[in-house]
Amino acid sequence: MQLFYNPTITQNGEIFSFDKEESKHIIKVLRKKEGDNLYVTNGLGYLFKTEITLASDSKCLVKIVCSEKSEPSKYYLHLAVAPTKMNDRFEWFLEKATEIGISEITPIICDHSERKVIKTDRFDKIILSAMKQSLHYYLPKLNEPILFKDFIKQQKSEGLNLIAHCEETDKKSLKKVVKPNKDVTILIGPEGDFSEKEIKLALENKYIPVTLGNTRLRTETAAVVACHSVVFINE
Repeated sequence: MQLFYNPTITQNGEIFSFDKEESKHIIKVLRKKEGDNLYVTNGLGYLFKTEITLASDSKCLVKIVCSEKSEPSKYYLHLAVAPTKMNDRFEWFLEKATEIGISEITPIICDHSERKVIKTDRFDKIILSAMKQSLHYYLPKLNEPILFKDFIKQQKSEGLNLIAHCEETDKKSLKKVVKPNKDVTILIGPEGDFSEKEIKLALENKYIPVTLGNTRLRTETAAVVACHSVVFINE
C-alpha cells in the first residue's frame, strides 16, 4: 500500500482534492486514473480509502470511500536531542525514529553543541516521508530548537524524565527504568556530551540518569537506541 498525506482531510468530508504538485505526481508519475483507489492519512491516526473521480495533473479529485482510526499508543515518547555537527546524521535519526514509532522530537542546544543554528524545514519533510514509508498514521511532532536550560524549565511531564549521559556517575539501565504504558522523555546530548552544569540542572529537576549500554554511542545512534528500547518494552 502506498500512503499519501494531507492534514486537511477529515472523516466528515466527502470530496477531497490534492494540490498541484501532489496531483502531478499521482497522475503523471504513478499513472493513476479515474476509479483507482488512493490511501490517505491526515497524520492524526486516520486512514482514508479514496477513489479518484477526476484524474487531472493539476487537480486530482477523490471521493472518500471509508475511513478508520488507528488507536494511539498507550505511551508517549519524547526525545530531546542535540543536533549533530553533520546534518545528515541528525536527519538519519529523524528518519529511523519516525519509522520505529516516536511521538515528539525537540532539538536542544547544549553547552557543547557544535551546531547551534538549525533549520527545521527539511526535517519536517524527512519525518513526513518516513511516516508514509513506514505506514504510520500519526505524524510525530517536531518542535523548534530550544536551549537546554529553557527546555528543562518548561518541560512538565507526568511520566518518566530521563537523561542519558557519559559521566562516570551512578546511573540506571534504561531497560530497567522504563515501564510499559508510561510516558517517557529522554535527553540525548551532543558529541561532547552534556556539561556538568547541564547534568546537575537536569538532576535538580528530577531527571533520572540512565545508561544505554557499555559502549559510548554517537548522538544519533544513542537516540535511535533509546527510541527502539522504549518501543520494544511497550510491545
